[in-house]
Amino acid sequence: MYLNKAIIIGNLTRDPELRSLPSGIKVCTFGLATNRVWKDKNGARQEATDYHNVVVFGRQAETVAQYMKKGSSLLVEGRMQTRSWEDKTSGEKKYRTEIVADRTQFGPKGGNGGGGGTTSAGSKAPAAESGGEVDSIEYPEEDINPEDIPF
Repeated sequence: MYLNKAIIIGNLTRDPELRSLPSGIKVCTFGLATNRVWKDKNGARQEATDYHNVVVFGRQAETVAQYMKKGSSLLVEGRMQTRSWEDKTSGEKKYRTEIVADRTQFGPKGGNGGGGGTTSAGSKAPAAESGGEVDSIEYPEEDINPEDIPF
């Protein structure tokens, strides 16, 4: 059995570039940075950043290009792929390893300087922003008997 699966969450290092293949299929490319934090043997906090090249095809490519920008948070799920070509100017063989995304999910808007994406509620609490009352859920006072649950 073989498995080629990559799941990363990071921030875009540059604005996405949207192009079209001769067949008309849209292709979006961008860089994604992920951070690692650990403590060394002396207990000092260490941090390192890894950079990933990402490629998205089709409707997802258009969506990423439309809503994401440099600094935006994004989850990418896909497969690793290395492609090679011969450089026209130097004649040497070049290689590029990238993640071909099957699925993308926008991260939260907010303090990281990024944009794009929505929260699970779809927006910030609108009633709180407008100064109106916030609806609350009223729970029954009685205790629930586990024997009354039908399953």
